[in-house]
Amino acid sequence: MTKLEDRGFERELQFQASRSGGAGGQNVNKVNTKVELRFHVQQSELLTEEEKALVQEKFANRINSEGYLQVVCQTERSQLQNKELCVQRFYELLRQAFTKQKKRKATKPTHGSVRRRLESKKKQAEKKSNRNFRGGF
Repeated sequence: MTKLEDRGFERELQFQASRSGGAGGQNVNKVNTKVELRFHVQQSELLTEEEKALVQEKFANRINSEGYLQVVCQTERSQLQNKELCVQRFYELLRQAFTKQKKRKATKPTHGSVRRRLESKKKQAEKKSNRNFRGGF
């Protein structure tokens, strides 16, 4: 599989800047540093149908009613840094969607671990039972 960055997703990404809260003092009130990345999943020419289905399934909560996958960044003080951060997060989301989860193999605890657990339980029970007041007046 080729690297995601090599596919050229940049031409399908849409960016929108707006004012954001957070660090920056007076700069926050007058400069559009918050960046919103939008990517239309179904209209993408770079994703296969299986990849589109995976993205739709795994990120249903991030896809709006119009079919856009949204990533918002407003942590940095410059628009350019927020834009770069959005693109990095976008690629990371795609990597998460495309990596297959390994099937979990059910295993049983080892005899040694069971023995150690039971011994510690016995010690704890003995410690607590020794706290009982056995009055002998």
